[in-house]
Amino acid sequence: MTRRAVEVRAKFSVYERDTYGQEWSTEDLVMGLMTDVGDLSAIVHRLEGRRPLRDADPRDELAHELSDCLWVLLVLADRYQIEVGQSFEHTMSGIEAWIDGTL
Repeated sequence: MTRRAVEVRAKFSVYERDTYGQEWSTEDLVMGLMTDVGDLSAIVHRLEGRRPLRDADPRDELAHELSDCLWVLLVLADRYQIEVGQSFEHTMSGIEAWIDGTL
């Protein structure tokens, strides 16, 4: 997934340079992620009945926003040379050990 995310990001960078004169910085990507998380929150509110539904299927919208967020996270991990699979397993093991010791 990371390779695909980085490939698509490279193509999108060309679009940004052609359209805006420069590509998004890492900071811009994080700001975009924050926007995507806000969109994700609104979709969950619609799915949970706390906001009115739109014409589009909210589950399709949710899938799209989850993918947008994942895309940016994978690009960021690549830029900072973090292996997401290993990091995820390490973090989950730590959380699991903590919760097992708490229960």
